Amino acid sequence: MQRDKYLSVTALSQYIKRKFEVDPYLGRVYLVGEISNFRMRPNAHQYFSLKDDKAKISAIMFKNAFSRLKFQPEEGMKVLITGRISVYEPSGTYQIYIDSMEPDGVGALYQAYEQLKQKLQVEGAFDLPKKEITKFPRKIAIITSESGAVIRDIITTVSRRYPIAQLVLYPAVVQGDKAADDIVRQIKRVNDHGDFDTLIIGRGGGSIEDLWPFNEERVARAIIDSNIPVISSVGHETDTTIADLVADVRAATPTAAAELATPDLTQLVLTINDYKSRIAASQNRRINTAIDELNKIKSRPIMQHPERIYDVYVQKLDQLKLMLFNNIRTNLRSISNTLQLNTQQLINNNPQSLIQHQMSNLKLLNEKLNTNTNNIYVQNRNEFKNQLDKLDSLSPLKTLSRGYSVVTKDDKILNQTKDFEINDKIEIKVSDGEISAIVDEVK
Repeated sequence: MQRDKYLSVTALSQYIKRKFEVDPYLGRVYLVGEISNFRMRPNAHQYFSLKDDKAKISAIMFKNAFSRLKFQPEEGMKVLITGRISVYEPSGTYQIYIDSMEPDGVGALYQAYEQLKQKLQVEGAFDLPKKEITKFPRKIAIITSESGAVIRDIITTVSRRYPIAQLVLYPAVVQGDKAADDIVRQIKRVNDHGDFDTLIIGRGGGSIEDLWPFNEERVARAIIDSNIPVISSVGHETDTTIADLVADVRAATPTAAAELATPDLTQLVLTINDYKSRIAASQNRRINTAIDELNKIKSRPIMQHPERIYDVYVQKLDQLKLMLFNNIRTNLRSISNTLQLNTQQLINNNPQSLIQHQMSNLKLLNEKLNTNTNNIYVQNRNEFKNQLDKLDSLSPLKTLSRGYSVVTKDDKILNQTKDFEINDKIEIKVSDGEISAIVDEVK
């Protein structure tokens, strides 16, 4: 067996890849197909497939090429692709390396416009409350090209309509790849200054490519975040950009934007003069009406003889004075009678008389108390004496006084012979004292 006839898998893959790369028809390929197996990888290379009814090919689009797309690829979208065909050696599969891509049948920019419009609509960006445009602005910012017709039209219109407004131009690139970033930067500058009443963003007409910076998402976000009311005037009346949709007011032309941003001073003066005339006429009518009413009041009889107004009141005052006098006199009489009655009652209830009466009663009661006390004392003394006599008659001392005695031993009374023993020491109580003795004999 001749082994050198056999190729390695790697060598074969490299040979095939070399064939693909040197083939003039595969170095620049134009394909139309439907996107399949697409899954968005943020800030990375994109891997998916292209297919039709009978075949499918793997596709890769590096992130540099993908970042240049104006639209968002979606599953099932039919696209036009330009790229090159090569072989991926590790798996031995061929695939297309995409350089550019756009929707089939609809322009890429239009597709991107519709996708961003739908995204913002879902977010509710178009339904946010619109800021009211200041009716009498003092300072207006304008973001547009410094050399275009837009700024000249705005200056002409504002000078004619409302020359007292100050216009400040923030020049910006309004076309090309750098335009969107420049417009966003100027919007932020205007808001950072913070002393503007209105912001006008505009440019002249053109193709969708020319107007594309105003369809960029970052421009739309900057307009939404603006604290100053924004008037958008981009393109012609038939052109509608994303900036127009998110702005607070959309103007068809730069001249219309200037008219929306400012009042017509001449018309304001005419309106003010008309108001002045109408106010003066109204005031004159009110004054004439008041004068007529005053004359009617002056012509009344009561106003011809105003003193008659007081006749009734004077008579009524006299009646009231008489009623007051009678009431006072009646009240005084009643008070006097009440005072006399109270005086008599006070005399009758003089405390001195009561004291004397009570003193007499106290004296009688004191005498009764003394008498009763003496009677009780005498009665108790006699009773005490009788009790003493009875007690005395029962007293042992009384018995002793009749010649008897009491013999004790150790405070125990001895009254029988058996209570005595020879040589016992005994005490003999007699009527006038005690005698100590020793038992010598018991009989």
